[in-house]
Amino acid sequence: MTSFGLDIGATKTLGIVLDGDGQVLAEVREPTLLGSAGVVETTARVVERLRVAGEPSGPIGVGVPGLVDLSTGSVTHAVNLGLDGEALPLERLLADHLGHPVVLENDVNAATLGAAALTGADDLAYLSIGTGLAAGLLLDGRLRRGTRGAAGEIGHLPVDPAGVVCQCGQRGCLETVASGAALSAAWPSPDRPAAQSLFAAAAAGDPVAVTVRRTFVGGVAQAVVMLALTVDVDTVVLGGGVAHLGEALRLAVAEDLHLRGATSPFLASLGLADRVRVLPADRPVAAIGAALLGDRRRVLL
Repeated sequence: MTSFGLDIGATKTLGIVLDGDGQVLAEVREPTLLGSAGVVETTARVVERLRVAGEPSGPIGVGVPGLVDLSTGSVTHAVNLGLDGEALPLERLLADHLGHPVVLENDVNAATLGAAALTGADDLAYLSIGTGLAAGLLLDGRLRRGTRGAAGEIGHLPVDPAGVVCQCGQRGCLETVASGAALSAAWPSPDRPAAQSLFAAAAAGDPVAVTVRRTFVGGVAQAVVMLALTVDVDTVVLGGGVAHLGEALRLAVAEDLHLRGATSPFLASLGLADRVRVLPADRPVAAIGAALLGDRRRVLL
């Protein structure tokens, strides 16, 4: 039995073939063409290349940014894919073009399922630190999407009334501090990822880098605290592009959480630092989760 899973991003679309034991048999990357026609064409190219490894035994799972309506298979607010108009019936468009059933899901939710499969946890939050900041929630083995698909959008919780205006229209959202976009704005790096450049400079003792890193790490730690105090998940997996920092990021966030616990017996009692994990950067978490969607019997929805 094989399953196909695709993670559609603004710059690239990653597709995998997963066998019945959860092993990745094939992996394909293609640049993402924007707009509805571009996304469909990109998906078709990826699926065509994946079919060299065999045919999917169930629906093709697709993770996509934006708010996904499971009842209609449509997506809205996927601005970074050029899908910023009315609800787009992407599930149907993809299925018609591919000649094969498709299951659509929000990309962070898909990554949450992938993180659960890779960690063996059934009560976790997947904190996606990419261009923006959002969390996927798996509570007692079930995805929590919310009544309008907005569960886990903690990046748009305002934390600084005097902060900068967020793209959502509010001021001082957590995303304006703890995200890849915020990091790039605070620490521009033309020749390498901003996160890697910042952490390297901070480790070398650059005082400005130390300050910028402290602010960013503090924002990520604040997100962990928010998740603990709202849904009290057992595990918080740091994911998204910035999480490719790996252990360096986890250790920095854990140190911040320990410092918070030093002045708050309440926070200390929650053991927050011990709940934070990162996954190996070479594991296609969102695509793995999307592949699991393809066989709905393997996912409690």
